[in-house]
Amino acid sequence: MAINFIKNPDERNDPPRPLMEHLMALRDMLIFGATSWIICAMVAGSCTRWIMKWLMSPAGADGKLLQGLDLTSGVSTIISIAGWGGTALAFPFIVYAILRFVFPALTNREKFVIMAILIVGTGFFLGGAVLAYGKTLPMIVKAFQAINRWVGFDMQILRIENYISIVLKTIIAFGLVFQMPLILFVLGWFGIVTSKGLRERRRFAIVIAFFLAMFLTPPDPMSQLFMAIPLCLLYELSIWAIWLKEKGTVR
Repeated sequence: MAINFIKNPDERNDPPRPLMEHLMALRDMLIFGATSWIICAMVAGSCTRWIMKWLMSPAGADGKLLQGLDLTSGVSTIISIAGWGGTALAFPFIVYAILRFVFPALTNREKFVIMAILIVGTGFFLGGAVLAYGKTLPMIVKAFQAINRWVGFDMQILRIENYISIVLKTIIAFGLVFQMPLILFVLGWFGIVTSKGLRERRRFAIVIAFFLAMFLTPPDPMSQLFMAIPLCLLYELSIWAIWLKEKGTVR
């Protein structure tokens, strides 16, 4: 593929096909994606005990504070892990099914750009998730514990359902928000935004970053700063990336 891209980046590998063949390919893509998700959800649900040990780590003390207080706590936990874990595990297979459907109609140049976006986007998502899990979540737990002690609540038990919800939402929120520089770069690639325009709107971007952090993280200052500050830095990175692209285009 790399050789073909160098030789003729605008070459297409797929001749025109009848509408029925496209519909059948679409059907196969949907079946493959749905089957992949079901299998991955079953795998994630069967590994709930091991996944829970990983999710309990930010709570400290080996998760001894976490307890299920309802009869259905175990079932609801398995369903949550199966749903979110299955989606995460099935994501590569779903992307493969989509690319298998659309790639034949794209040029080599377009394929290269899409693959680069997917690779970089995955890296940014993992970076945000690692930051959320390794730094933000332990601070969130400690902050809430400190607030409870200040109010006068001696927290000995933490509902497992509530904790899982906070952990998963925080990790996913960080991962998705960290896609911002990639989105800006794509917009800059198509000329929708410019590096000059982004520089002029830097103050508004900083305000929006803290606004998003306020709503996407639990109500404690540290977790909000851990999201807002990297967002501001990634915004600056986007400006430089778009500027380099503009400079290369001019030349």
